[in-house]
Amino acid sequence: MHFDFAYLLSLFTLPALWQACVTVVELSALSWTLGLLLGFPLAAAKLYGPRWLAVPASLYIWFFRSVPLLVVMVFVFNLPQLFPASGAMLSNPFIAGFIALVVTEAAYMAEIHRGGLLSVAKGQYEAGAALGIRAFGLQRLVVIPQAFRIALPTMVNEFITCVKLTSLASVISLTELLMVGQRLYSQNFLVLETLSAIAIFYVMIVTVFGWVLSYVERRLDLARRRPETLRDAALEALRHDAAPLPPAAATRNGGGAPLALQIKHLHKRYGDHEVLTGVDLDVGTGEVISIIGPSGSGKTSLIRTINALERIDKGEITLFGERFIAAGDRPGNRRVNDGLRHIGMVFQGFHLFPHRTILDNVVMAPRYHGRGTRETTTRQALALLDKVGLLAHAYKYPHQLSGGQQQRVAIARALAMAPDIMLFDEPTSALDPELVGEVLKVIGDLAKEGMTMIIVTHEMDFAMSISDRVVFMERGVVQCAASPDTIRCDPAAERVRRFIGIESASGAAVNFTESVPA
Repeated sequence: MHFDFAYLLSLFTLPALWQACVTVVELSALSWTLGLLLGFPLAAAKLYGPRWLAVPASLYIWFFRSVPLLVVMVFVFNLPQLFPASGAMLSNPFIAGFIALVVTEAAYMAEIHRGGLLSVAKGQYEAGAALGIRAFGLQRLVVIPQAFRIALPTMVNEFITCVKLTSLASVISLTELLMVGQRLYSQNFLVLETLSAIAIFYVMIVTVFGWVLSYVERRLDLARRRPETLRDAALEALRHDAAPLPPAAATRNGGGAPLALQIKHLHKRYGDHEVLTGVDLDVGTGEVISIIGPSGSGKTSLIRTINALERIDKGEITLFGERFIAAGDRPGNRRVNDGLRHIGMVFQGFHLFPHRTILDNVVMAPRYHGRGTRETTTRQALALLDKVGLLAHAYKYPHQLSGGQQQRVAIARALAMAPDIMLFDEPTSALDPELVGEVLKVIGDLAKEGMTMIIVTHEMDFAMSISDRVVFMERGVVQCAASPDTIRCDPAAERVRRFIGIESASGAAVNFTESVPA
């Protein structure tokens, strides 16, 4: 018995097979697309939703990933036996197969989406929250674009699986490729030739759509995008488009105005460990305060509570004389969200949005909050990038910059919201030594302009040179809050001098290592 190649080739001129091929494309593309859309709210409910949403979503995903698609198809097709009113719709094999595929694909897509969402770094959420972007906007602008790029290869693979799964619809008499092939070889018994043609049709469908989806994947691949540093002529043109920055705000503390920030009896606990045990601190407008102390003293926890990234257990924080954060405040509190717009935050790990250009990173929050037209916010962002010396890199992506450049972009992004107070959490600790200077220079320039700043730092020389007051924390409380001159001379600041490693009041040099508690 020989293989009939002539018959195999003749099958590609058969209209029934091409019509069945169109049916497979329609069924798989529609099912995959709708499953993709329905899978996201399922994933979001399972990850972020309250228990009454998370549990049903989890059960749905568990059930439809457990039951074979063949069983779901037969069940849906026979549902009119239980619900006669559905007969007009479900008696159509295409609709029945489509519904079965969608409910199954939604469960698989939910897990793909969940994997993408989980892969977005926690710092991205914190950076968005620090800019005052609420949950829905954060998902739309920051999380979903990154999660989609991460999950896209798996989604493409799921589409290929979906194409092949359409063959199961033959059990409910849908005229798709396998059904047509079965009819043909049941008449002529040329099984191998017919199935070979069916296989070629599936390969063609998968290949064509694979190319299309691979093209989309390449277009979204940021590593392939290589915008260059702007040349002199282009840089000058861009600088001409930049809006002049407003002068530094006048000191609000004068004339009996309230303090910029007041921290009263602040307590913070992680489980059984209390990291802040009653912090009190007043910050005047225009004042620069550096917070130093040994590891585990609560420095970072303090600055994160000021920006509502950590909830406090006791105490309260007042912003310009008005209540800002209190114990028991829930995430999304309107009073807290309104206060956050007055505070800018620069993180130790930069936390730039990797899917957006440097310019987009800076303009995103002002546009979200309606701080001006697209043209106005762009011009202001260009001016801020020029201020931090990065205008020539405006159209690059974060991964194309050095660590020092990324941190300067983070400073520009925070300044774009025109904050009254800037918080810096170890802004240079993630940088190589030669990159530290460029970031410290930008912070120093802000200090000269009168910006109110709270800086958690391990750069002791910088802290002593730039600060109006240096706050020394140990064991979760403020042990000393004094000017650099007082710290250098006052016998009561001996512990701080030992930590910093400068000469004591008596003139004797102190070994830095002696200041670190066992």
